[in-house]
Amino acid sequence: MAKQIFPDNFRWGVATASYQIEGAVTEDGRGPSIWDTFSHTPGKTYNGDTGDVACDHYHRWQDDVKLMQNLGINAYRFSIAWPRIIPQGTGRVNAKGLEFYDRLVDALLAASITPFVTLYHWDLPQALEDKGGWDNRDTANAFAEYAYTVARRLGDRVKDWITLNEPWVSAFLGYYVGVHAPGRQDLATAVRTAHHLLLAHGLAVPVLRDESKACRVGITLNLSPAYPATDSAADEEAAHRQDGYLNRWFLDPIFGRGYPADMSDVLGLHVPPEAEQDMAAIATPLDFLGVNYYFPEIVKAVPRSVSPLGVVGLSADEKIAAGYELTAMEWPVVPSALKELLTRIHHDYAPKAIYITENGCAYEDHLVDGKVHDAKRIAYLEGHLGAAHEAIAAGVPLRGYFLWTLMDNFEWAYGYSRRFGIVYTDYATQTRYPKDSYTFYQTVIGENGL
Repeated sequence: MAKQIFPDNFRWGVATASYQIEGAVTEDGRGPSIWDTFSHTPGKTYNGDTGDVACDHYHRWQDDVKLMQNLGINAYRFSIAWPRIIPQGTGRVNAKGLEFYDRLVDALLAASITPFVTLYHWDLPQALEDKGGWDNRDTANAFAEYAYTVARRLGDRVKDWITLNEPWVSAFLGYYVGVHAPGRQDLATAVRTAHHLLLAHGLAVPVLRDESKACRVGITLNLSPAYPATDSAADEEAAHRQDGYLNRWFLDPIFGRGYPADMSDVLGLHVPPEAEQDMAAIATPLDFLGVNYYFPEIVKAVPRSVSPLGVVGLSADEKIAAGYELTAMEWPVVPSALKELLTRIHHDYAPKAIYITENGCAYEDHLVDGKVHDAKRIAYLEGHLGAAHEAIAAGVPLRGYFLWTLMDNFEWAYGYSRRFGIVYTDYATQTRYPKDSYTFYQTVIGENGL
Protein backbone atom coordinates (compact mmCIF):
# COMPACT_ATOMS: atom_id res chain seq x y z
CA MET A 1 0.00 0.00 0.00
CA ALA A 2 1.12 3.54 -0.72
CA LYS A 3 1.98 5.67 2.27
CA GLN A 4 -0.70 8.09 3.44
CA ILE A 5 1.16 11.25 4.38
CA PHE A 6 -0.59 14.01 6.30
CA PRO A 7 -0.06 17.77 5.78
CA ASP A 8 3.17 19.20 7.16
CA ASN A 9 1.44 21.35 9.79
CA PHE A 10 -0.93 18.61 10.98
CA ARG A 11 -1.59 18.51 14.73
CA TRP A 12 -0.99 15.09 16.29
CA GLY A 13 -2.29 14.87 19.83
CA VAL A 14 -4.02 13.02 22.62
CA ALA A 15 -7.01 14.14 24.66
CA THR A 16 -7.98 13.78 28.33
CA ALA A 17 -10.55 15.22 30.74
CA SER A 18 -9.98 16.67 34.20
CA TYR A 19 -12.35 14.51 36.27
CA GLN A 20 -11.23 11.35 34.49
CA ILE A 21 -7.54 11.72 35.33
CA GLU A 22 -6.77 14.32 37.98
CA GLY A 23 -7.99 12.91 41.28
CA ALA A 24 -7.16 15.14 44.27
CA VAL A 25 -10.82 16.11 44.46
CA THR A 26 -10.58 17.77 47.88
CA GLU A 27 -7.06 19.21 47.60
CA ASP A 28 -5.88 22.80 47.30
CA GLY A 29 -9.31 24.38 47.51
CA ARG A 30 -11.15 22.43 44.81
CA GLY A 31 -14.91 22.39 45.34
CA PRO A 32 -17.18 19.40 44.62
CA SER A 33 -18.52 18.80 41.13
CA ILE A 34 -21.68 17.05 39.97
CA TRP A 35 -19.53 14.02 39.13
CA ASP A 36 -18.24 13.83 42.70
CA THR A 37 -21.85 13.76 43.90
CA PHE A 38 -23.08 11.39 41.19
CA SER A 39 -20.24 8.87 41.51
CA HIS A 40 -20.67 8.76 45.30
CA THR A 41 -24.38 8.00 44.93
CA PRO A 42 -24.92 4.22 45.29
CA GLY A 43 -25.82 2.47 42.07
CA LYS A 44 -24.76 5.23 39.69
CA THR A 45 -21.35 3.91 38.61
CA TYR A 46 -19.88 0.47 38.01
CA ASN A 47 -18.68 -1.03 41.28
CA GLY A 48 -19.27 2.34 42.99
CA ASP A 49 -16.12 3.68 41.33
CA THR A 50 -15.35 7.39 41.73
CA GLY A 51 -12.84 9.88 40.37
CA ASP A 52 -11.45 10.60 43.84
CA VAL A 53 -7.99 9.37 42.79
CA ALA A 54 -8.45 8.46 39.11
CA CYS A 55 -4.93 8.53 37.57
CA ASP A 56 -3.58 10.89 40.24
CA HIS A 57 -2.55 13.22 37.41
CA TYR A 58 -2.76 16.18 39.80
CA HIS A 59 0.39 14.85 41.47
CA ARG A 60 1.93 12.92 38.57
CA TRP A 61 1.45 15.44 35.77
CA GLN A 62 5.18 15.89 35.17
CA ASP A 63 5.61 12.18 34.42
CA ASP A 64 2.55 12.30 32.19
CA VAL A 65 4.00 15.20 30.21
CA LYS A 66 7.15 13.12 29.72
CA LEU A 67 4.99 10.28 28.38
CA MET A 68 3.49 12.72 25.88
CA GLN A 69 6.85 14.13 24.92
CA ASN A 70 8.22 10.64 24.33
CA LEU A 71 5.15 9.83 22.24
CA GLY A 72 6.03 12.74 19.98
CA ILE A 73 2.73 14.62 19.98
CA ASN A 74 2.75 18.31 19.11
CA ALA A 75 -0.60 19.12 20.76
CA TYR A 76 -2.45 18.08 23.92
CA ARG A 77 -6.15 18.59 24.49
CA PHE A 78 -7.02 18.68 28.19
CA SER A 79 -9.85 20.17 30.20
CA ILE A 80 -9.81 22.52 33.15
CA ALA A 81 -11.85 21.65 36.23
CA TRP A 82 -14.25 24.53 36.83
CA PRO A 83 -14.60 23.61 40.57
CA ARG A 84 -10.82 23.82 40.90
CA ILE A 85 -10.86 27.40 39.61
CA ILE A 86 -14.11 28.77 41.08
CA PRO A 87 -15.18 26.27 43.76
CA GLN A 88 -18.71 27.65 44.13
CA GLY A 89 -19.16 28.16 40.39
CA THR A 90 -19.23 31.95 40.77
CA GLY A 91 -17.44 34.40 43.01
CA ARG A 92 -14.18 33.61 44.76
CA VAL A 93 -11.34 32.41 42.54
CA ASN A 94 -9.06 29.68 43.86
CA ALA A 95 -5.47 30.74 43.21
CA LYS A 96 -4.03 27.25 43.72
CA GLY A 97 -6.27 25.87 41.03
CA LEU A 98 -5.02 28.38 38.49
CA GLU A 99 -1.44 27.70 39.56
CA PHE A 100 -1.80 24.01 38.73
CA TYR A 101 -2.80 24.73 35.14
CA ASP A 102 -0.16 27.47 34.91
CA ARG A 103 2.52 24.88 35.64
CA LEU A 104 0.99 22.36 33.24
CA VAL A 105 0.80 24.84 30.36
CA ASP A 106 4.38 25.97 30.91
CA ALA A 107 5.62 22.38 30.97
CA LEU A 108 3.77 21.56 27.76
CA LEU A 109 5.21 24.56 25.96
CA ALA A 110 8.68 23.66 27.20
CA ALA A 111 8.14 20.22 25.66
CA SER A 112 7.03 21.79 22.33
CA ILE A 113 3.45 20.60 22.88
CA THR A 114 0.69 23.09 22.03
CA PRO A 115 -2.06 23.20 24.67
CA PHE A 116 -5.65 22.90 23.44
CA VAL A 117 -7.77 23.84 26.45
CA THR A 118 -11.35 22.63 26.91
CA LEU A 119 -13.15 24.77 29.47
CA TYR A 120 -15.99 22.36 30.22
CA HIS A 121 -15.79 18.57 30.15
CA TRP A 122 -18.83 17.83 32.32
CA ASP A 123 -17.59 18.64 35.86
CA LEU A 124 -20.05 21.41 36.76
CA PRO A 125 -19.53 22.82 40.27
CA GLN A 126 -22.11 21.18 42.55
CA ALA A 127 -22.98 24.60 43.98
CA LEU A 128 -24.39 25.57 40.58
CA GLU A 129 -26.32 22.33 40.26
CA ASP A 130 -27.88 23.13 43.63
CA LYS A 131 -29.26 26.28 41.97
CA GLY A 132 -30.69 24.36 39.02
CA GLY A 133 -27.57 23.44 37.09
CA TRP A 134 -27.69 23.87 33.33
CA ASP A 135 -31.47 24.15 33.53
CA ASN A 136 -30.86 27.56 35.10
CA ARG A 137 -30.09 30.27 32.55
CA ASP A 138 -27.78 31.96 35.08
CA THR A 139 -25.34 29.07 34.67
CA ALA A 140 -24.55 30.32 31.16
CA ASN A 141 -23.49 33.66 32.60
CA ALA A 142 -21.47 31.90 35.28
CA PHE A 143 -19.66 29.99 32.53
CA ALA A 144 -18.74 33.23 30.77
CA GLU A 145 -17.33 34.52 34.07
CA TYR A 146 -15.31 31.32 34.47
CA ALA A 147 -14.04 31.59 30.86
CA TYR A 148 -12.90 35.14 31.61
CA THR A 149 -11.02 34.02 34.72
CA VAL A 150 -9.17 31.22 32.94
CA ALA A 151 -8.39 33.14 29.76
CA ARG A 152 -7.14 36.15 31.72
CA ARG A 153 -4.63 33.89 33.47
CA LEU A 154 -3.61 31.52 30.66
CA GLY A 155 -4.50 33.45 27.52
CA ASP A 156 -0.99 34.82 26.99
CA ARG A 157 0.19 31.25 26.32
CA VAL A 158 -2.93 29.26 25.38
CA LYS A 159 -4.12 30.16 21.89
CA ASP A 160 -6.45 27.24 21.13
CA TRP A 161 -9.68 27.10 23.14
CA ILE A 162 -12.65 24.74 23.16
CA THR A 163 -15.66 26.03 25.07
CA LEU A 164 -17.65 22.84 25.66
CA ASN A 165 -17.13 19.13 25.21
CA GLU A 166 -20.14 17.24 23.83
CA PRO A 167 -23.09 19.36 24.99
CA TRP A 168 -25.44 16.62 23.73
CA VAL A 169 -24.01 14.29 26.38
CA SER A 170 -24.22 16.92 29.13
CA ALA A 171 -27.84 17.69 28.26
CA PHE A 172 -29.42 14.43 27.21
CA LEU A 173 -27.41 11.80 29.10
CA GLY A 174 -27.25 14.01 32.18
CA TYR A 175 -30.76 15.45 32.28
CA TYR A 176 -32.92 13.06 30.19
CA VAL A 177 -31.52 9.52 30.18
CA GLY A 178 -29.94 10.07 33.60
CA VAL A 179 -26.90 7.81 33.19
CA HIS A 180 -24.52 10.76 33.57
CA ALA A 181 -24.34 13.44 36.25
CA PRO A 182 -26.49 14.97 37.58
CA GLY A 183 -28.73 11.98 36.80
CA ARG A 184 -32.00 13.76 36.09
CA GLN A 185 -34.60 12.22 33.77
CA ASP A 186 -36.83 14.77 32.07
CA LEU A 187 -36.86 15.57 28.35
CA ALA A 188 -38.07 19.15 28.76
CA THR A 189 -35.29 19.85 31.24
CA ALA A 190 -32.74 18.32 28.87
CA VAL A 191 -33.84 20.52 25.97
CA ARG A 192 -33.64 23.67 28.08
CA THR A 193 -30.25 22.48 29.33
CA ALA A 194 -29.01 22.00 25.78
CA HIS A 195 -30.05 25.55 24.94
CA HIS A 196 -28.34 27.02 27.99
CA LEU A 197 -25.15 25.09 27.16
CA LEU A 198 -25.18 26.56 23.65
CA LEU A 199 -25.83 30.01 25.10
CA ALA A 200 -22.88 29.54 27.49
CA HIS A 201 -20.71 28.68 24.49
CA GLY A 202 -21.90 31.75 22.61
CA LEU A 203 -21.27 34.06 25.56
CA ALA A 204 -17.78 32.65 26.17
CA VAL A 205 -16.44 32.99 22.61
CA PRO A 206 -16.01 36.80 22.61
CA VAL A 207 -14.69 36.69 26.19
CA LEU A 208 -11.94 34.29 25.14
CA ARG A 209 -11.05 36.44 22.15
CA ASP A 210 -10.85 39.56 24.31
CA GLU A 211 -8.62 37.97 26.94
CA SER A 212 -6.48 35.73 24.70
CA LYS A 213 -5.32 37.83 21.78
CA ALA A 214 -5.01 36.19 18.35
CA CYS A 215 -6.50 32.98 19.71
CA ARG A 216 -8.58 30.34 17.95
CA VAL A 217 -11.89 29.29 19.48
CA GLY A 218 -14.09 26.27 18.78
CA ILE A 219 -16.55 23.84 20.31
CA THR A 220 -16.44 20.04 20.38
CA LEU A 221 -19.52 18.02 19.41
CA ASN A 222 -20.01 14.26 19.50
CA LEU A 223 -21.27 13.48 16.01
CA SER A 224 -22.25 10.24 14.30
CA PRO A 225 -23.85 9.33 10.99
CA ALA A 226 -27.22 7.69 11.60
CA TYR A 227 -27.86 4.51 9.61
CA PRO A 228 -31.27 2.83 9.27
CA ALA A 229 -31.36 -0.79 10.43
CA THR A 230 -33.28 -1.73 7.26
CA ASP A 231 -34.22 -0.01 4.03
CA SER A 232 -37.82 0.45 5.18
CA ALA A 233 -39.29 3.96 4.97
CA ALA A 234 -39.93 3.91 8.72
CA ASP A 235 -36.30 3.12 9.54
CA GLU A 236 -35.07 5.71 7.05
CA GLU A 237 -37.20 8.32 8.80
CA ALA A 238 -35.94 7.09 12.18
CA ALA A 239 -32.35 7.62 11.01
CA HIS A 240 -33.20 11.15 9.87
CA ARG A 241 -34.72 11.94 13.26
CA GLN A 242 -31.72 10.48 15.07
CA ASP A 243 -29.52 12.76 12.97
CA GLY A 244 -31.70 15.68 14.04
CA TYR A 245 -31.51 14.72 17.69
CA LEU A 246 -27.78 14.00 17.89
CA ASN A 247 -26.20 16.11 15.17
CA ARG A 248 -28.36 18.84 13.66
CA TRP A 249 -29.84 20.01 16.99
CA PHE A 250 -26.38 21.40 17.80
CA LEU A 251 -24.77 21.97 14.39
CA ASP A 252 -27.65 24.01 12.98
CA PRO A 253 -27.80 26.71 15.68
CA ILE A 254 -24.01 26.95 15.95
CA PHE A 255 -23.83 27.62 12.22
CA GLY A 256 -26.62 30.18 12.22
CA ARG A 257 -29.63 28.13 11.14
CA GLY A 258 -31.57 27.97 14.39
CA TYR A 259 -33.03 24.71 15.63
CA PRO A 260 -34.06 22.21 12.93
CA ALA A 261 -37.73 22.64 12.07
CA ASP A 262 -38.28 18.92 11.54
CA MET A 263 -37.60 18.33 15.25
CA SER A 264 -40.18 20.89 16.40
CA ASP A 265 -42.84 18.27 17.21
CA VAL A 266 -40.74 16.82 20.07
CA LEU A 267 -37.62 18.80 21.01
CA GLY A 268 -38.95 22.12 19.77
CA LEU A 269 -41.81 21.97 22.24
CA HIS A 270 -39.39 22.49 25.12
CA VAL A 271 -37.08 25.21 23.79
CA PRO A 272 -37.13 28.21 26.18
CA PRO A 273 -39.34 31.10 25.01
CA GLU A 274 -36.39 33.50 24.98
CA ALA A 275 -34.34 31.21 22.69
CA GLU A 276 -34.78 33.33 19.57
CA GLN A 277 -32.98 36.27 21.14
CA ASP A 278 -30.02 34.00 21.95
CA MET A 279 -29.46 32.67 18.44
CA ALA A 280 -27.10 35.43 17.31
CA ALA A 281 -24.79 34.78 20.27
CA ILE A 282 -24.92 31.01 19.75
CA ALA A 283 -23.95 31.48 16.09
CA THR A 284 -20.90 33.64 16.81
CA PRO A 285 -18.44 32.60 14.07
CA LEU A 286 -15.88 29.99 15.10
CA ASP A 287 -12.30 29.34 14.09
CA PHE A 288 -12.76 25.57 14.09
CA LEU A 289 -15.17 22.76 14.88
CA GLY A 290 -14.06 19.90 17.10
CA VAL A 291 -15.52 16.52 16.15
CA ASN A 292 -15.60 13.55 18.51
CA TYR A 293 -16.31 10.40 16.50
CA TYR A 294 -16.36 6.83 17.74
CA PHE A 295 -19.11 4.95 15.85
CA PRO A 296 -22.20 5.39 13.68
CA GLU A 297 -25.68 5.11 15.15
CA ILE A 298 -27.69 2.18 13.76
CA VAL A 299 -31.35 2.76 14.53
CA LYS A 300 -34.85 1.46 13.90
CA ALA A 301 -38.31 2.92 14.19
CA VAL A 302 -40.47 2.22 17.24
CA PRO A 303 -43.83 3.58 18.45
CA ARG A 304 -43.74 7.00 20.13
CA SER A 305 -44.98 5.26 23.27
CA VAL A 306 -41.59 3.52 23.42
CA SER A 307 -39.48 6.56 22.55
CA PRO A 308 -40.65 10.18 22.16
CA LEU A 309 -38.61 10.43 18.98
CA GLY A 310 -39.84 7.11 17.62
CA VAL A 311 -36.26 5.86 17.43
CA VAL A 312 -34.13 3.30 19.25
CA GLY A 313 -30.63 2.00 18.62
CA LEU A 314 -29.97 -1.64 17.87
CA SER A 315 -28.93 -3.92 20.72
CA ALA A 316 -25.44 -5.41 20.78
CA ASP A 317 -26.82 -8.75 19.58
CA GLU A 318 -28.65 -7.04 16.72
CA LYS A 319 -25.51 -5.21 15.68
CA ILE A 320 -23.48 -8.42 15.73
CA ALA A 321 -26.19 -10.18 13.70
CA ALA A 322 -25.98 -7.33 11.19
CA GLY A 323 -22.25 -8.03 10.78
CA TYR A 324 -20.69 -5.29 12.86
CA GLU A 325 -17.53 -5.77 14.93
CA LEU A 326 -18.03 -4.23 18.36
CA THR A 327 -15.64 -2.70 20.89
CA ALA A 328 -15.85 -3.35 24.63
CA MET A 329 -18.36 -0.48 24.74
CA GLU A 330 -20.52 -2.43 22.26
CA TRP A 331 -19.91 0.31 19.69
CA PRO A 332 -19.67 -0.75 16.03
CA VAL A 333 -16.32 -0.28 14.31
CA VAL A 334 -16.95 1.60 11.04
CA PRO A 335 -13.98 3.73 9.91
CA SER A 336 -15.68 4.70 6.63
CA ALA A 337 -18.35 6.52 8.63
CA LEU A 338 -15.69 8.98 9.82
CA LYS A 339 -14.89 10.06 6.26
CA GLU A 340 -18.61 10.26 5.53
CA LEU A 341 -19.17 12.43 8.60
CA LEU A 342 -16.27 14.80 7.91
CA THR A 343 -17.19 15.32 4.26
CA ARG A 344 -20.84 15.90 5.19
CA ILE A 345 -19.88 18.55 7.79
CA HIS A 346 -17.59 20.25 5.27
CA HIS A 347 -20.28 20.24 2.60
CA ASP A 348 -23.24 21.22 4.78
CA TYR A 349 -21.68 23.66 7.27
CA ALA A 350 -18.26 24.67 5.87
CA PRO A 351 -16.37 25.32 9.13
CA LYS A 352 -13.07 27.14 8.60
CA ALA A 353 -11.19 24.20 10.09
CA ILE A 354 -12.01 20.84 11.68
CA TYR A 355 -10.15 18.88 14.33
CA ILE A 356 -10.91 15.32 15.31
CA THR A 357 -10.84 16.11 19.02
CA GLU A 358 -11.55 12.51 20.12
CA ASN A 359 -11.35 9.13 18.44
CA GLY A 360 -10.44 5.83 20.04
CA CYS A 361 -11.73 2.56 21.44
CA ALA A 362 -12.00 0.40 24.53
CA TYR A 363 -11.02 -3.26 24.46
CA GLU A 364 -10.25 -5.89 27.08
CA ASP A 365 -6.59 -5.12 27.70
CA HIS A 366 -4.37 -7.46 29.71
CA LEU A 367 -1.05 -6.52 31.26
CA VAL A 368 1.44 -9.40 30.90
CA ASP A 369 5.07 -8.93 31.94
CA GLY A 370 4.70 -5.18 31.65
CA LYS A 371 3.30 -5.34 28.13
CA VAL A 372 -0.15 -4.89 26.58
CA HIS A 373 -0.59 -6.32 23.08
CA ASP A 374 -3.65 -4.44 21.84
CA ALA A 375 -3.79 -5.40 18.18
CA LYS A 376 -7.51 -4.58 17.91
CA ARG A 377 -6.90 -1.00 19.02
CA ILE A 378 -4.10 -0.63 16.49
CA ALA A 379 -6.42 -1.90 13.75
CA TYR A 380 -9.12 0.53 14.88
CA LEU A 381 -6.72 3.48 14.83
CA GLU A 382 -5.23 2.47 11.51
CA GLY A 383 -8.68 2.32 9.91
CA HIS A 384 -9.81 5.66 11.29
CA LEU A 385 -6.58 7.48 10.50
CA GLY A 386 -6.90 6.15 6.96
CA ALA A 387 -10.44 7.54 6.79
CA ALA A 388 -9.20 10.89 8.08
CA HIS A 389 -6.54 10.97 5.38
CA GLU A 390 -9.17 10.19 2.73
CA ALA A 391 -11.27 13.10 4.02
CA ILE A 392 -8.33 15.48 3.66
CA ALA A 393 -7.78 14.22 0.11
CA ALA A 394 -11.46 14.98 -0.57
CA GLY A 395 -10.97 18.60 0.44
CA VAL A 396 -11.99 18.56 4.12
CA PRO A 397 -10.02 21.19 6.10
CA LEU A 398 -8.97 18.68 8.76
CA ARG A 399 -6.14 20.23 10.78
CA GLY A 400 -5.45 17.67 13.48
CA TYR A 401 -6.24 14.41 15.25
CA PHE A 402 -6.46 13.93 19.02
CA LEU A 403 -6.51 10.29 20.05
CA TRP A 404 -8.74 9.35 22.96
CA THR A 405 -6.95 8.79 25.22
CA LEU A 406 -3.45 8.99 26.63
CA MET A 407 -4.01 6.59 29.52
CA ASP A 408 -6.73 4.38 30.94
CA ASN A 409 -8.86 6.41 33.33
CA PHE A 410 -12.23 6.85 35.04
CA GLU A 411 -14.74 6.07 32.30
CA TRP A 412 -17.72 7.90 33.79
CA ALA A 413 -20.59 5.54 34.70
CA TYR A 414 -18.43 2.59 33.62
CA GLY A 415 -15.93 3.42 36.35
CA TYR A 416 -12.62 1.66 35.81
CA SER A 417 -14.12 -1.24 33.86
CA ARG A 418 -13.32 0.18 30.40
CA ARG A 419 -9.86 1.00 29.08
CA PHE A 420 -9.45 3.50 26.22
CA GLY A 421 -5.81 4.45 26.80
CA ILE A 422 -2.71 3.80 24.72
CA VAL A 423 -1.00 3.67 28.12
CA TYR A 424 -2.16 1.05 30.61
CA THR A 425 -2.85 2.39 34.11
CA ASP A 426 -2.31 0.06 37.04
CA TYR A 427 -4.71 1.77 39.44
CA ALA A 428 -3.31 0.03 42.53
CA THR A 429 0.20 1.42 42.00
CA GLN A 430 -0.49 4.23 39.47
CA THR A 431 2.26 2.78 37.30
CA ARG A 432 1.87 3.61 33.59
CA TYR A 433 2.70 0.97 30.96
CA PRO A 434 2.76 2.06 27.29
CA LYS A 435 0.78 -0.39 25.17
CA ASP A 436 1.67 -1.59 21.68
CA SER A 437 -0.75 1.08 20.39
CA TYR A 438 1.43 3.75 21.99
CA THR A 439 4.35 2.56 19.88
CA PHE A 440 2.11 2.39 16.81
CA TYR A 441 0.94 5.98 17.29
CA GLN A 442 4.50 7.10 18.03
CA THR A 443 5.51 5.72 14.63
CA VAL A 444 2.57 7.37 12.86
CA ILE A 445 3.51 10.74 14.36
CA GLY A 446 7.20 10.26 13.55
CA GLU A 447 6.40 9.47 9.92
CA ASN A 448 3.49 11.96 9.73
CA GLY A 449 1.38 9.24 8.20
CA LEU A 450 0.52 5.60 7.74
